[in-house]
Amino acid sequence: MDSDLIRRVGFAVVAIPLAFLLVWYGGVPLALLLATAAVLATGELFALARRVDIRPAAGLGLLSAAAVAPLTYVALASPRASELAAAAWPFAAALWLLGLLTWALAARPPGARPLEAVGVTTFAVAYTGALPAFLLVIRHAQLPQRNWAGAWLVFFPLVVTWVCDTAAMFGGRVFGGPKLAPTISPGKTRSGAIAGVVGGLAVAPLFCWVIFPRVGVEVSGWQLLAIAGVLSMVGQAGDLAESLFKRQAGVKDSSNLIPGHGGVLDRLDSLYFVIPVAAAMYRAMGLI
Repeated sequence: MDSDLIRRVGFAVVAIPLAFLLVWYGGVPLALLLATAAVLATGELFALARRVDIRPAAGLGLLSAAAVAPLTYVALASPRASELAAAAWPFAAALWLLGLLTWALAARPPGARPLEAVGVTTFAVAYTGALPAFLLVIRHAQLPQRNWAGAWLVFFPLVVTWVCDTAAMFGGRVFGGPKLAPTISPGKTRSGAIAGVVGGLAVAPLFCWVIFPRVGVEVSGWQLLAIAGVLSMVGQAGDLAESLFKRQAGVKDSSNLIPGHGGVLDRLDSLYFVIPVAAAMYRAMGLI
C-alpha cells in the first residue's frame, strides 16, 4: 500500500464517522460545516485564479459562499422564512450582482481583467456555496434533526461517489487502456471510468435490501440503481471539471490542507455535481 493511499485511509477513518454524526444531527451544525467547507474551497478556487492573473472579489466572494448554506437551512426550517425566500431571492441575487459590478468599477480597471474577476467571483459562490447546499435540501426538505432516514438519504450519494472513485482508481490500475480525458487528467482511463460506474451500481442493493428498509425509506431497487448509475457518471464529470481548473492553473492539487487528498476542492470535486443531481432525482421520485 503506497503512502498516499495510507494517508487517505487514515483521514477517512477519522472523517467519515464525524461526517455521519453531523449529517444525522443535521440543523445548524451541518449548515455551519457546509459554510466552512465553502469558505475553504472558495479560497482555493481564488488561489487558482490568481495563478493565472485573475483577482476576484475575495471578501465578497468568501462571505457570500459562507452565507449560502445557513440561509438555505433557515429557509428549510421555517415555513415563513421559506415563503420570504421564494419571494425575495431574485431581488437579493440582482442586488448582489449589482454590488459585485460596482466593486469591479471601483477596484478593477480595464487592464486588471474585470470581466474574469467578476466571472470567477460569481462562479465561486455558485460552485462552492450553492451546489453543496443541496445537501441540506436532501436532509431537511421533509425530515427533522437527529433522523436516521435523513442521514442515510444523504449518505447514499456520498457512498456511491466514494465507491465509484475507489473502483475507478483500482480499475484503471488493473485494466489500463485508453485515456479518458488525456488533456485534462492523464491518469484516468476509460476502463477506470467503467469500473467506477460498476462500483457505484453495486452500492444500490446494499441500501435497498439492508439500510433503507431499517430506517423507513421506501424506495425500489430500480430507482436506486438509476440514481447510482447517474451519480457514478456525473461524479466523474465533476472530478474532471475541477481537474480542468487545476490544469489551467498548472497545479496538481488545489491545496495541501487534507492529508492524502489535497484541498477541499479536490475532496469535494465529484460531490459538487453529485449532491444537486441526487437532490433532483430524489425530488422527482418523491423521496424528499
